[in-house]
Amino acid sequence: MEAASVVKDPVTGLGDAAGDKGLKAGAISYISGVVIAVASTAPGYSLAATLGFIVAIQGIGLQAPAVILIAFIPMGCIAAAYNYLNRADPDCGTTFSWVSTAMGPRIGWMSGWAVIVADVLVMPSLASIAAIYSCDLFGYTDPAIGVVLAIGIAWIFVMTLICYIGIELSARVQQALLAMEFLTLFLFAAVALVKVYTSDPEGAIKPQFSWFNPLEISSTSALAGGVLLAIFIYWGWDSAVSVNEETEDGASSSGKAAVLSTFILLGIYVVVAAAAQAFGGTQSLVDNQDDVFAPIAKDVLGSPLDKLLIIAVLTSASASTQTTILPATRSSLSMARKKALPSNFGRVHKRYMTPSDSTIWMGAVSIAVFAFLQLTSENLIADAFTSLSMTIAFYYGLTGAACVWFYRHHLFTSARNFLFLAFLPGLGATILAYIFVKATIDYSKVEGGYAKPFLGIGSPVVITMVMIIMGLVLMGLQYRSNPEFFRRKTSPVDPALGARVTAKDFQS
Repeated sequence: MEAASVVKDPVTGLGDAAGDKGLKAGAISYISGVVIAVASTAPGYSLAATLGFIVAIQGIGLQAPAVILIAFIPMGCIAAAYNYLNRADPDCGTTFSWVSTAMGPRIGWMSGWAVIVADVLVMPSLASIAAIYSCDLFGYTDPAIGVVLAIGIAWIFVMTLICYIGIELSARVQQALLAMEFLTLFLFAAVALVKVYTSDPEGAIKPQFSWFNPLEISSTSALAGGVLLAIFIYWGWDSAVSVNEETEDGASSSGKAAVLSTFILLGIYVVVAAAAQAFGGTQSLVDNQDDVFAPIAKDVLGSPLDKLLIIAVLTSASASTQTTILPATRSSLSMARKKALPSNFGRVHKRYMTPSDSTIWMGAVSIAVFAFLQLTSENLIADAFTSLSMTIAFYYGLTGAACVWFYRHHLFTSARNFLFLAFLPGLGATILAYIFVKATIDYSKVEGGYAKPFLGIGSPVVITMVMIIMGLVLMGLQYRSNPEFFRRKTSPVDPALGARVTAKDFQS
């Protein structure tokens, strides 16, 4: 393993230009990009682990599908920002690279750190779910902590190895896992809805249009809390953009894949959530918040087909474990090549053409964090999950703001420019900023988390604060050892490049 030769970026003057990092160009097709984006969100796992918590929020109840619809708005807006930022700067560092250029190196560094933190925070939950469902598949219920720990570590190791060996193998694995997951989720939704209308199972509720009306939600606090949780179920589509340097026509197709994936996810989530709520009723979802599918799977599909739903959640969690590694390692690779991280994170394997050291580090840190939280407290895993949603809102929101500022000289040249480069990214950033501030206030209260509060502050906010402090310390250490990156100046998109990007897109 050795670092590729450093090529100066013509825009930033630092590190490698996009496409010159030694990654395998053209290894991923547009369809594979869409698959990676959708699989990264882990639809089966995300719904199983989140829907019950959304329904349980006082004032939401039957309006959970409406919350999912509302949460799509900022996600779709930020996907538009990713699309147009990627057209101007198709760098695998994505948010880090774009925010650094538009808003400055320090806030850019923290945005890159947020991407890495979010990916690390979700790994304990993914590994735990993968382990528990592996046991459920073979009829081993209520496994011991040691068993969950061993199987979870094995899943992280295997998925890290796949990412290390090559992006093409990763894409093929994702296609197989996602196909199984989709078929099972749609089978579940179809059978559940048919039974609701034909056999009226106990506790079932026929779907109503009011379920999709956000005005039926009783308070803005309830809506904000629900949207914060629902943001998580959409999170991950940006993985398609993080592999832009390895995608065919990555400057264009990666962004389009991200946008398309958000619409695919919207369809999946609304249909499956409504079906689960209609068949089991809200009380069943509230009583089984950790896994809303488990208590109704056998009643919906019967035995042994109920095992398919177990497989769907298992493949969902394992697929997301793999695709979570991709954006973290590409972000750290880009940061290292621009001298924002130590140079060893910028190494690319000569044979496999993947970020070698970054992938190893991501796997090792994920295993360490999973082991620590698993052995310490399951409540901490739940609070890390909440903190993760806050981190997502932070870096997605920054990306939306960066898009507006980056294209500021092109916003008013046409109505479509204003819509796609200013209004939508700005709206997404504003919504996410509100959600972040509201969540910080709500979860900072003593009763804000599942674990014990620290100094009177809710544990989700404490976890977020610890991660911010760690980031500031690491950024300071990097500045002392190699300050070159932190001396760069902000800049808007090059006028000629911006004109070509917007004109080419809006004429097509």
